[in-house]
Amino acid sequence: MDRFHIVGGSPLRGEVIISGSKNSALPILFSSLLGGGLEIANVPSLRDIRTAFSLLSQLGIRAEPLFSENPEEKNGRWSSSPSKDGWVERYRLSEDSISAHEAPYDLVRTMRASILCLGPLLARRKRARVSLPGGCLIGARPVDIHLNAFVRMGAKISIDHGYIDAHTSGLTGCDIHLPYPTVTGTENILMAATLARGVTRIFNAAQEPEVNDLAISLNARGAHIEGIGTSSLKISGVDSLVDGSHTVMSDRIEAGTFLVAGALLGDFLTIRNVDVSCLETLLGTLRDMGANFEEKDGSISISRILKPRGTSARTEPYPGFPTDMQAQILPLMAIAEGPSTVVETVFENRFTHVMEMNRMGANIDIHGSRAFVRGGAGLEGASVMASDLRASAGLVLAALIAKGESEIQRVYHIDRGYEKIETKLESIGARIKRVRGEEIS
Repeated sequence: MDRFHIVGGSPLRGEVIISGSKNSALPILFSSLLGGGLEIANVPSLRDIRTAFSLLSQLGIRAEPLFSENPEEKNGRWSSSPSKDGWVERYRLSEDSISAHEAPYDLVRTMRASILCLGPLLARRKRARVSLPGGCLIGARPVDIHLNAFVRMGAKISIDHGYIDAHTSGLTGCDIHLPYPTVTGTENILMAATLARGVTRIFNAAQEPEVNDLAISLNARGAHIEGIGTSSLKISGVDSLVDGSHTVMSDRIEAGTFLVAGALLGDFLTIRNVDVSCLETLLGTLRDMGANFEEKDGSISISRILKPRGTSARTEPYPGFPTDMQAQILPLMAIAEGPSTVVETVFENRFTHVMEMNRMGANIDIHGSRAFVRGGAGLEGASVMASDLRASAGLVLAALIAKGESEIQRVYHIDRGYEKIETKLESIGARIKRVRGEEIS
């Protein structure tokens, strides 16, 4: 297994360019199962994206890489020839076959977002057999909300030997009241409703920017979705989608991670290709801790907080404090003057990184869904183990501020959601190296 070797304490200066959003790209990629051609740009090079392409290939979707001859396009991030790892950021997706309808366990087990193929398969191919999802161990994240909605729309569903087996003679629109504003649930229902007969209305829909990005991309291909950005979505079904294109939004969680890195060690660190409007709650928390920002179109700059203050944060659905930033804010709270508190309301079992941070000298107590951070800790390097994607990022940030050397084990987690994070960190002054190990299956 690969691991990161980090020597802490180096100031971070210069510029870092934020990649396309994984949480936006994945549902948009799966929406290619709805038919119609899709040209998608700003696709990040990530483990989960590779998994999605493998799954889509098995489901009859061909992905053709596109290369730009213009070196200025997208800040030079696209090129006229493949990159070293054979990855590009722009693709044309088209349907080769509409007969396949099964998403097997060997692919789905590594990525919970694979459940997003269920809605499009039901809507377009009338049949879906999808393994129950796996992924990070941060909570149950049940799919009951998805399944109940599809039953209301006319699907018949059974669960047998770890697979969801669903079929329909045709989905019909209806009113769906979500008990919780689930992101993947909203996205799955939204995609299915685009080809359903009649009108579907989703109440208490998730309002995350990634949901909005999916809806915008679907409308560009002929869908009729109203209420984008609100908790009430109205989808008027269409017979089919048409060819269209879309550029994936920048990754607000990656941007937030580098903002915290700047608050810890920044020597005027500039983060580019970022939509600041998606980060207001995080920015407010960092301001409470003493941060100052300089904002320009598409970029934000930050320097180290000399004396960070303790504060409180409560994770909530958007526009609340993002659960995906909880692990990253803890190292800053650990060194702050005074106590801090984090309340996790989105996922259970999402404090698995705390034990590892405490091994580095943090003073954090967990009581149920609350983390109490005493503050004032001097972090020291240690060998620690990542348990999930965002825990990995939190441990990397802790190692960057720690005295001495650290090793982060199981960094395959971080490869699922951060595009070459060690390369980006090294480019702005961090002392971080990837130590290669045997490939994760």
